[in-house]
Parts: sequence; C-alpha cells; structure tokens
Amino acid sequence: MALDDLKELITISDGSIKINDVSKMRERMDSLVYEAVTEVDEERKNGLFVLIKEIAKAGGVIPASIQSLYERMGRDYPGFTVPAMNIRGLTYDVCRTVVKKVQELNVGAFIFEIAKSEIGYTNQRPLEYAAVTCAAAFREGYEGPVFIQGDHFQLARKKFHADPSAEMESVKKLVREAVEAEFYNIDIDASTLVDLDQSATRDQQRPNFESTAEIAKLIREIEPEGVTVSIGGEIGEIGGKNSNPDELRAYLDGFREVFTGGKGLSKLSVQTGTSHGGVVLPDGSLAKVSIDFDTLKVLSELARQEYGLSGAVQHGASTLPEDAFHMFPEVGASEVHLATGFQNIIYDSKHLPGDFRNRVYDYIRTELASERKEGQTEEQFIYKTRKKGFGPLKKEWWDLPPDVKVPIMKELEAKFELLFRELKVVNTRDTVKDSVTPRIIKKDLPGNIL
Repeated sequence: MALDDLKELITISDGSIKINDVSKMRERMDSLVYEAVTEVDEERKNGLFVLIKEIAKAGGVIPASIQSLYERMGRDYPGFTVPAMNIRGLTYDVCRTVVKKVQELNVGAFIFEIAKSEIGYTNQRPLEYAAVTCAAAFREGYEGPVFIQGDHFQLARKKFHADPSAEMESVKKLVREAVEAEFYNIDIDASTLVDLDQSATRDQQRPNFESTAEIAKLIREIEPEGVTVSIGGEIGEIGGKNSNPDELRAYLDGFREVFTGGKGLSKLSVQTGTSHGGVVLPDGSLAKVSIDFDTLKVLSELARQEYGLSGAVQHGASTLPEDAFHMFPEVGASEVHLATGFQNIIYDSKHLPGDFRNRVYDYIRTELASERKEGQTEEQFIYKTRKKGFGPLKKEWWDLPPDVKVPIMKELEAKFELLFRELKVVNTRDTVKDSVTPRIIKKDLPGNIL
C-alpha cells in the first residue's frame, strides 16, 4: 500500500513528526500496522515499525521505564499488583482490547511484555512488538507511559555450560536490540544456572547473580540518557522447587557485591508453585495448582524491607483459578506475569472457525512432531505446543475477518477487566502519573520511508 496519504496526516520536519489530523491518523493506523507486519522486505518492515512508533510517540504514547514506580513501591507498597501481559498472537487487536479496558477503568499500572522464547516462536522481534503495542495504544486514544518489557531474557543452561561466552553474548545481543527498540524494562533470568550440587546457598546462587550482574551492567551502559531501565532478577526457575528467604538473601547480597553499574534490581521473580502454561492432564485439561501465597508474602516483604525492591514477582499465573488473583495484592506481590490464559481464550473460543483451528493444529502435528515428548497424549502435545502456531501462520491469524476477531476480543476484554479489578490496578492512573515522568527518546526515521 502506498504511503502517499500519510503526507496529509503527518508532517516530518528535522526528523520529528507532527500529526496534522489525529483522528484520521488513528484510523489509518490499522492498515499501516498490517502493512508493516506483513511486509517481507526486512529493511522496509523495520522502517515502517520505526515510523509507526514515532507517530505513536507524537500522539502522546511514550515507551517508559516503570523504575520510579517500583522505587516508590519499595518504600510504601500501594496495594496493587502490576499485570505484565505476554501477547503472543493477534497482537494489535489484543493490545487494543487491553488499552480499551485500561481507558475505561483508569488503569495506569500495566505492562506489555514478550519473552526471549516468544520473540522466536511468535515471530515478533522487539522493534515489531514495541511498535505494535504503541500503535494499539495510540489507536485507542491513550496518552502516557507504556511499559514494554523483555521477559525471561534467559541464559540456557546447556548452551551456557557448553560455551559460556557465546551464550552470554547471545543474551547481550538481544538486550541491545530490545533497548534500542525502547524496551525500558528487562527481566534477566539466569536462574537456570543455579548450581544445586553446591552445599552453600550462596555458592548455589553464584552463577545466577554473577551472570545477572554482568548483563545488568551492560543495560546501564546502553540505556538512553535520562532513562533508568527497570531490571528484574530471578532466583527460582519457574516449575522447580519453591524459593525461600535464604536463597533471596544469598542472591541479592551476592548481586550487590559484584554489580558495579549503578542502580541495581527493582524486583525479583520467585517460584511459589506455578508452572508456565499450567500442568496439562492427559485429556488436555489443566490440573489445579496450589500456589504458596505465604511464601510469596514473606519474600515480597523481605525484598522490600531489607533491599528496597518493589517486591516479589509471580510467573506462570494466567491459568490459575479466577478466584485466586485477589490474593496477589493481598500478599504484596509487585508484579504478576500472564500469558497462556489469553492464548487459551483465543484458541478455545467458539468464534474461532474449526477449520482454521485444525489448520494450525495440523501444522503443529507435522512441522513440530519432533517436540512431542514420550508418553504425551495428543491433547497434551497440542496444548503444550500450540503457542508455536502463531508465528509461522501470523498473516493468516491477522487475516481473520472481523466477525471472528471481534467476539474473541470481547471474551478477552472480560478477562482483562477481571484481572485489572482483582489485581487492584483500577484507578492507578494518577499514582503512575505522580511516579513516572516518561522521557521521549527520538529515533531517526528512515530517509526514504515516505
């Protein structure tokens, strides 16, 4: 699609964008985002994403760090838990749905995030994810900070042990790409390196805190002037044994001793009994998970009182029963990560055409058959693997007609409202505004994009 009409909607002067007709530009954003996402030429695709993000910023949507809010939370917990939402598919539509509910409920504390693994299997590089989320916020008339987060920027245990420098550089390369794309919130996950063969807790955590400190130092070196990236650490690999105070102290004390990059961590992810995606039974249903809220409370209070962090972060929570979410602010959790539950609503919706769903599942059965684990039922295999059906068929997902997508978004809208209410982030806009002063970081526009 030609971009000639954009010359009437925006003016570019000295590399800066001015929006001439905000209402029409919001409407035009739908096709502009679609064009960028489906563009096959990588250089043009990235140029379009930069243009989209700069238009959104000109409209008051500013990628921001949640650092100052979390510092305030570390001094005085405000009684809410920030939802960090991983959007794997139909990203523009889903993010618009989130922001629509954000506007309606006056929510200020919310995060869009994507994990290192998701970047790969959903085919969403950081620049694309940042541009699409900002575009969705602009399209819905939102103005203010948008917190975009790199989730589980993880060091793979086997790769690290085989070649530590190569695996470290791989994560650092992703960090550089993410910060350049305006991910001003990054969770470093080196919990995979914890060495349980060591007898002392500090020695168990040493590879974790030393690797985290090295990556955090890089973040401080490359973050833009005037921006303090919010950095998270992790002590318990999700799906493993529950974390405890000794591990928290060993990790944070060790990190403080070896980290030389200025401000340290703002939060700490812990394990309290959940697993990513939930535990799938042979019939494809989810097993009930018993989360240890007492541990979450103890670790959150300890992180705040002794280390000034915002609190503990809970991963793998989106498949918990709906009546569990009110507990997170009650026990003082600072952040909760949510992903698979949204994906499940999309896949399991009665509005998703059966032939389309079967096409995705057929792709999984044929192209991803090698990922099927011994003893898995068909239902277990599909459930655990269908997250990888978004990336390879991304255009087909985006091409679903409105009579399919609109009712699915209605289902998601109800889920987002429940989460926002249960996590107590309704009417947090003023709290965020008082705590966070986002800084616009100008990015150079490609010279030939218009």
